[in-house]
Amino acid sequence: MQNQINKIIAVASGKGGVGKSTIAVNLALALAARDMAVGMLDADIYGPSQPSMLATQGLRPDFQEGKLIPLYSHGIQSISMGNLMDEYAPVIWRGPMLGKAMQQLLHDTCWGKLDYLVVDLPPGTGDVQISLCQKIPVSGAVIVTTPQDLALLDVRRACEMFKKLNVPLLGIVENMSHYHCSQCGHKEALFGMGGGDKLAEEYEAALLAKVPFSLAIREMTDTGCPPIVQDPNSTTALLFKEIANRLAETLTLQEKISGKDYSTIFPRIVVESKTVT
Repeated sequence: MQNQINKIIAVASGKGGVGKSTIAVNLALALAARDMAVGMLDADIYGPSQPSMLATQGLRPDFQEGKLIPLYSHGIQSISMGNLMDEYAPVIWRGPMLGKAMQQLLHDTCWGKLDYLVVDLPPGTGDVQISLCQKIPVSGAVIVTTPQDLALLDVRRACEMFKKLNVPLLGIVENMSHYHCSQCGHKEALFGMGGGDKLAEEYEAALLAKVPFSLAIREMTDTGCPPIVQDPNSTTALLFKEIANRLAETLTLQEKISGKDYSTIFPRIVVESKTVT
């Protein structure tokens, strides 16, 4: 089957530990809650975490006619290096191999027809990110940061990379914005304030949301049933749904302005098996 992917959203940070994968999976699920066909590509080859978040750890995708058949969980398709190797096996590869692996996960997977493909990128600005942006039509990038200046140093590099690769910045998500004590109601900005606002202003991008430290997000996502699925009417789930709504509107407007239909220019990859003699 030829892949027909309408829009590809890269979720990136440039820095590890900011909760990028958590934002990516909840964003994908929130888009699916809009009755959209959604796929999740876990391109974080060194540290794949989507199998744990989507409760697909230990599962292996089928392989049919030279294509991987993505796993299906919580209403979305997904593929990850974590589903292709042992859970604790290290990936000891050099940079170019990472880029090639990412391309194979993308092109050699039978995604079929998708409204959105969310790509969870690894930290940094290396081969995986460059390969993705240069070889496929990425609709835009969502940048995840935490508020403190130390995080912004690395996140800015990711913004500059996408800028140089001519990939639109769809918006900024400030994660771990504050902690709201469930016992006394006190609100504390543990990592400082204003980082997301500063980054959004600097790159003329929308500040999509400020996502708080939340025990519920951590517990639900860790158990493979994120807030969008387990508690769809909660404040947290509604926040992610609002991010998805804003992104969908931005992408629709972008498509009207550019006149591009990404589903028609997504490359068709034909894999042929050959007998080795």
